[in-house]
Amino acid sequence: MVIDMSNRIPENVVEEIRTSNDIVDVVGEYVQLKKKSRNYFGLCPFHGEKTPSFSVSPDKQIFHCFGCGKGGNVLTFVREIEGVSFQEAVQMLAEKSGQQIPQATNEDGDEASGQNQEIQNLYEAHEWLTKLYHHLLRHTKEGKDGYEYLQERELTQETIDTFQLGYAPNSKDFTLKFLQNKGFHPQTMVRGGLLSYNEDNGEYGDRFRGRIIFPIRNHQGKTVGFAGRSVHGNDPKYLNSPETELFHKGKLLFNFDLARSEIRKQGEVVLFEGQMDVISAYQAGFKNGIATLGTAITDAQAKLIRRYVEKVIICYDSDNAGIEASYKAANLLHNAGCDVRVANIPDGKDPDEYIHTQGSEAFRNHVLDSSATYMGFIIKYLRRGFNLQHEGDRIRYIEKVLDEIAKIDKPVERDYYLRDLASEHDLSLEVLEKEITDRRKKQGREKDNNASTSYTNYKVEKKQEAKLLPAYHNAERHLIYYMMQDAAIAEKVQDTIGGAFNLNEHQVVVTYLYAYYEEGYSPNPGQFIEQLPDPNMKSLVTEIAMMKLQPDISDQEIQDYIRVISAKKNEKDNITSLQKQQKEAERQNDPVKAAQIAMEILKLKQSLKSN
Repeated sequence: MVIDMSNRIPENVVEEIRTSNDIVDVVGEYVQLKKKSRNYFGLCPFHGEKTPSFSVSPDKQIFHCFGCGKGGNVLTFVREIEGVSFQEAVQMLAEKSGQQIPQATNEDGDEASGQNQEIQNLYEAHEWLTKLYHHLLRHTKEGKDGYEYLQERELTQETIDTFQLGYAPNSKDFTLKFLQNKGFHPQTMVRGGLLSYNEDNGEYGDRFRGRIIFPIRNHQGKTVGFAGRSVHGNDPKYLNSPETELFHKGKLLFNFDLARSEIRKQGEVVLFEGQMDVISAYQAGFKNGIATLGTAITDAQAKLIRRYVEKVIICYDSDNAGIEASYKAANLLHNAGCDVRVANIPDGKDPDEYIHTQGSEAFRNHVLDSSATYMGFIIKYLRRGFNLQHEGDRIRYIEKVLDEIAKIDKPVERDYYLRDLASEHDLSLEVLEKEITDRRKKQGREKDNNASTSYTNYKVEKKQEAKLLPAYHNAERHLIYYMMQDAAIAEKVQDTIGGAFNLNEHQVVVTYLYAYYEEGYSPNPGQFIEQLPDPNMKSLVTEIAMMKLQPDISDQEIQDYIRVISAKKNEKDNITSLQKQQKEAERQNDPVKAAQIAMEILKLKQSLKSN
């Protein structure tokens, strides 16, 4: 069990680490952000959406999603996106900014890290083995076979070093003895996928022996698994780490840590099938390449890619298996909201082979830059299995293409492919347009033309709802906003009305805010949010802090807010008093007086609703 040590890290250390990590930079490692006015916007990583509603404020160092409501500071974001404890989030940010956290102890006096000890051991063991295997490959006779193989694949020493490629000796216990000498228990290493265990004889053994080693790193650059390629004919030819606490192949992408900055820079990513394709492309200058880990791309991987970039070029092998894999990947990425292109490698070559034989310039010009659009690829893919010289096959093929064109939301793009289809098969454009209209009705897509308008309307309605909130509700929110910006305003409100806000959640927020200032903190919404214990409260405060209000407020405006809040409070107090009087009149059997009081209560309640 992971121990949350959040209350054991000195607050000044937490604050120093938080302020050393700019929230735009940290969020930008997970979300493709674009600046609009003072803030940055992107697709929310916490819920599915196609229109950005996720906002990051560099001035206030907080984020907020107007779609799902999540919000907070940089620590909140890391905890949510990584699914880690407070301590782990602080540790991760400390590593990013090169800071040290003082050693903490648990109640039993034992040293405690923010991470489970076994998981920490696995990270360390993976790091040791990465260095060991790389050293063996580059500097020992045991790694000669592996090194010669990589030279035959035309990899340079620089590339081998960049990817920390290695070699595991063809020995059943070399790695076992190494790990034991480092103090790692074999059972833990088996659970971590680094050793194997033979139940028949009860012996532990090296898992990757006799293989070239490709370290698999997570997006933080930490090795979490290995892929091994046999050089002695051992079966299987390729061997990956099994699923472990660290290694989840459906969520990881090979080379994502190195490619991430280049992906952002170029605005596109190239998706390959294997590690060697990625490495060869990287060596040839294409540093925005990534690959799945021996399996088809998953929904989680597609969503991860979309968070970073919109344009994806699928560059798989051009054999039948590669085309089928491209079709599945294209659909998954398209559904995730990506602008999908599919490259075609001539002569049935794989990317690695094409780069080596034709060169990087040809790969750029004739493969990547010549890649087909998503719909262009789908239309070509659908031809497979049909004999277009046969009338029946040709009609069935056209029907399938129409089904796909009908799914396109952009009218211009639909028109382009319809005209192309009509021209190729000598068909009436009017007839095809009618077919598309009928199909879109059946698919429920007739409203798609107004998709962006609908979203805008939704946002407008949300804004209108905010304007139509009772005056006291808006007054309280606005006042809290300015109280978070200026301690003097908070002190003035505390002296005037204290915690007498009308909404319970606002009462709780200002109570925490008064305590925050009393403890000597300076105005800082990001820091204040971290003091709040409840996630819903954090989201509310973040939403208020992200409001677009004028930076300055006059004393008269503050007094007006206070007056509105107090007036509403008085109305509520009057209703409470009248309700007591009504009960007393009923107890004294005075129905006329009770009815008169009831009318007064009704008028006051109507006034409350209208205000």
